[in-house]
Amino acid sequence: MHKYLQLQNELETLIEGNTYQDGDKLPSIRELATQYQCSNSTVIQALNELEKRHLIYSVDRSGFYVVKKQRDSEPNNCNSIDFATSAPDPDVFPYLDFQHCINKAIETYRNDLFLYGTAKGLPTLIPVIAKHLANHQVFAKPANIFITSGVQQALSLLCTIPFPNGRETVLIEQPSYHLFIDYLQMHNIPVTGIMRTAQGIDLDELERIFRTEKIKFFYTMPRFHSPLGTSYTRKEKQRIAELAHRYNVYIVEDDHMADLEHDSKADPLFSYDRFERTIYMKSYSKIIFPGLRLGVAVIPDALCESFLQFKRLRDIDSSMLSQAALEIYLKSGMFERHRQKIRQSYQLRSKLLTEALLAHAARADALFAFRPLPYPGIHTHLVLDPRVDASRLIQLAKKRSILLEAADRHYLPLFPRENILKLNVSNAKAESVEKGIDELMAVLHAMRL
Repeated sequence: MHKYLQLQNELETLIEGNTYQDGDKLPSIRELATQYQCSNSTVIQALNELEKRHLIYSVDRSGFYVVKKQRDSEPNNCNSIDFATSAPDPDVFPYLDFQHCINKAIETYRNDLFLYGTAKGLPTLIPVIAKHLANHQVFAKPANIFITSGVQQALSLLCTIPFPNGRETVLIEQPSYHLFIDYLQMHNIPVTGIMRTAQGIDLDELERIFRTEKIKFFYTMPRFHSPLGTSYTRKEKQRIAELAHRYNVYIVEDDHMADLEHDSKADPLFSYDRFERTIYMKSYSKIIFPGLRLGVAVIPDALCESFLQFKRLRDIDSSMLSQAALEIYLKSGMFERHRQKIRQSYQLRSKLLTEALLAHAARADALFAFRPLPYPGIHTHLVLDPRVDASRLIQLAKKRSILLEAADRHYLPLFPRENILKLNVSNAKAESVEKGIDELMAVLHAMRL
């Protein structure tokens, strides 16, 4: 990321926080250059960008002054601490940047955006996506890249199209993505599950299922699993890829949280597949904002024609305006700036959550088990004592304005399930995390009485 974008992020965080008040004067260009060890031109470029965003204004021969954003005056249940919502935090949505990209897209492409596009995606966006995926160690030819209306559309298409292995049963981790479970059940698609815990999955059991059952594909979230928050190790990814090749099973890898990764050595499962058995999917809705409804699927050669035919019949194309705006957003460096900002924000919240949970887990009378993650994302979970009724815990916590959500819908109806409580920090403000966990623990221990 360019140095001026890093500085822009730093100053924007200070402006939006409590460091500066409305009308405060920023340090001089020379002082900022010295403080952040950069050139005057870098500082000027960052300040110009902040002024375009109406966060600061300049006064001739005086300097730059802060303009505080006007917050909505309507109350938004501000007394609640939200560990339930998994959508991105609206306070970190890149409204102004993306508005600029939409305007620029209309100016650049004009009428082309308001006609039917191609089922595969905006032709100029696909090579930009290919370059972006390469940063995640997903090296894909443009011919194999499809723009979809989120990950969910890609999943529905993969359930529909015939696969070269001629099979129909879908294997999913338990717990797993609840909307995909709903889709499978609503459409009576044969499905079976394999248990996933904080320790991972039983790879011997996975091999048995691959060997004895007619599995079309195995849907997995190797990185930042929802709702568990865990990630597979390199050896686990390698073994899964090997088993898929040995038993003629495809892997559908949902890497929706790839942009939150902090471990530079953590590659997707796709990178370990040498036999084109892995279908890689990534969402831009989770990192930018849900309403964008854009995702990407990397489809093996053997499935490309069928995927294209079925997608064309499903929706003709995904939003051309959104695709054009995303192209500009990626190429301009705005996405990378936003990614760094949101990663830092979520990393802080996850760190505070982990520290608070570890402090309570160390108590001899703790009614839960918690396994800290080396590189936490926005999800984590507690394994509750068998005596704790998770549904009742959620109801009691709500009375204390702690919002939680049950994990039941992340399981197939008849599948054995752990007594877990899922926690998400994407909408829990950093200053409220510790208080929220203290309140949750107070409820949990009151249930013992």
